[in-house]
Order: sequence, then C-alpha cells, then structure tokens
Amino acid sequence: MKYIFWDFNGTILDDANLCYEILNEMLLEVGQPTVTFEEYLMIFDFPVKDYYAKVYDFNKTSFDVLAKRFIELFQPRSYHAPLHKNIIETVQYFKSKGYKNIVLSASEINNLKAQLKHFKIDTIFDDILGTSDIHAKGKEDVAKKYMESHHISGKNSVMIGDTLHDAEIAKILGVKPILFTKGHQHPTRLKAYDTIDHFDQLKTLL
Repeated sequence: MKYIFWDFNGTILDDANLCYEILNEMLLEVGQPTVTFEEYLMIFDFPVKDYYAKVYDFNKTSFDVLAKRFIELFQPRSYHAPLHKNIIETVQYFKSKGYKNIVLSASEINNLKAQLKHFKIDTIFDDILGTSDIHAKGKEDVAKKYMESHHISGKNSVMIGDTLHDAEIAKILGVKPILFTKGHQHPTRLKAYDTIDHFDQLKTLL
C-alpha cells in the first residue's frame, strides 16, 4: 500500500449525531415526521438526494432548498464537532511509514478546506479532494481524475470510509475499501466489507 484515501464526514469528523440533529430540525421546519438516531443510521445514503427522498416531500420543498439549508446549519456547527479518537495519530503513523494520505470528500472543496484548517489537520494530509458544489455527489469522478493524473494504481491504495458509497467508489476505482463502524451508517449495513471499530486496527490490516 502506498496511498490512503480518507473520507471526511463520519470518518475523520465525528459528526453523525450533529447531522442527525440537523435532519430532525429541518424535518420539523417543513412539517415532516422526525426519526430516531437508529433510523437515521439505517436510511442515510448517497447520493444525498436519494436519502432525502426517504424523509422529505420534494413536491413541497425542493432538494436544492434543502441542500442549502443543511449547509447553512451544518457548516458553522461542524467546527464544534469532535474528531474521531486517534484519527490524527493514525494518519501521522502511516505518514511516518511512507504512505500518502489524501482526504477524499463529497463536501464542497472550500467548505472542506475551511473545516480541516479549523481543526489544524490540513497540513498532515498530502492532498485534499472535494467537490465543486454542495449537493454531495461527484466524489468518484474527483478520485478518478486524481488517480489518473498522479498515475496511482488501485492495487497500491486503500479507501477508509464509513458508508456503502465509499465501498462502491473503491470498487469502481479498484481500491480496497475498509469501512469504519462509528460513522453515518449502521454497522449491520457494512457487513459485506472489512470493517474497523477503532483506528488502531488499521495498523494490523495494512
């Protein structure tokens, strides 16, 4: 292994509870029923539009309006969310072993860079990859272009994420996926893949 692609939300940033709280706030704003945290972990998915379709009525409120409202609520509050335990030490450990560590997120790139800078972790990564809009899609294309331009082989790479979408992208790119069980999807949904409950486990998996 030479390259580690790290998802951000739910993998580096421990923001599942925050996103769950905001979801219920937004549901109440438009008069939709709220969900439990367990239900959130079972319905959260990518693309985000499909996940929103499970709980919102797009005939009443458009996806664009909901996406903008989410970022409006999420971005300032994300700076107060914690990082997952041992994530910094783990990235630094693999960096010391010669691995290239790259953030790969569906977040809009400027918002993503602002978050990484706020947590003072922007400099521990070799590259930061985000998308061009707030609709949380296009992560796969960003990764593909990056791997092609840097002549990166999927055989020498691993993707660490917290959702089935991360695993699907890894499969398309020919990259090994490892899924973290304390993010945005319930651990029972991740059983088809190699999973970790804490980041120390990566030292024996890689």
